[in-house]
Amino acid sequence: MIQEREDAAKEVAMNTARAMVAAAVTAPKGHGIDNLLAVIVDGEEKAELANHMREIYRETGADFFNRDAGCVDASHCVVLLATKDDPILLDNCGYCGHPDCAANRAAGASCAFNITDLGIAVGSAVSLSADNRIDTRVMFSAGKAALRMDLWGDDVRVCYGIPLSTCAKSNFFDRDPGAVLR
Repeated sequence: MIQEREDAAKEVAMNTARAMVAAAVTAPKGHGIDNLLAVIVDGEEKAELANHMREIYRETGADFFNRDAGCVDASHCVVLLATKDDPILLDNCGYCGHPDCAANRAAGASCAFNITDLGIAVGSAVSLSADNRIDTRVMFSAGKAALRMDLWGDDVRVCYGIPLSTCAKSNFFDRDPGAVLR
């Protein structure tokens, strides 16, 4: 069997994405409560994600949404990591800026532990990618667009996207929105 360079690279990127999800899932969680959600998008869903990013660009004029959509287009897949907005009900915490979880909920705030756990999961995932020499970039823009896709429902308000690429030159280094990325 002969496997072409592009096919081999995509296969490794997809396997790395799966391992990244496992790394994120096994990352430590505050108070032992798992509110992490994770999916991998490729193919039509990846194109839909990029299209939502471009819609946000057109609505807001924020250039980085358009630039990042090009990076998503040129990537093999995108790992999406999100957290449910579900306070962990820890007594005397206040890390969210409110006296307790009831006040947090009443104010429509996010639990600091949920957000911190998501950050730790993202760090675990991208470190695994780096160990496998797969180029990635953590993108708020891809996460924001993923929320528009309504993959998880109303109890998810924070998500990050991590596209994976195996190009000879990283898609994420010189991110000119007008450049052709291949």
